[in-house]
Amino acid sequence: MAAFLLWIILFILCWPLAILALVAYPFVWLISLPFRLIGITLHGVFGLLSAILLLPVRLLRGPSAV
Repeated sequence: MAAFLLWIILFILCWPLAILALVAYPFVWLISLPFRLIGITLHGVFGLLSAILLLPVRLLRGPSAV
């Protein structure tokens, strides 16, 4: 909702720039998509490495009283 309100303000102040932003947004989204996928993948890999490295500590700690 905030992005829409900012776009309305931009449209009132400078409508050609607002139309350009509206047209360019899908292209920017498509260009940023691979970087998002890489970020999701790296987050998963680091989570897996953390779980593997911390497994001995969790095993030595024993069952915890929940």
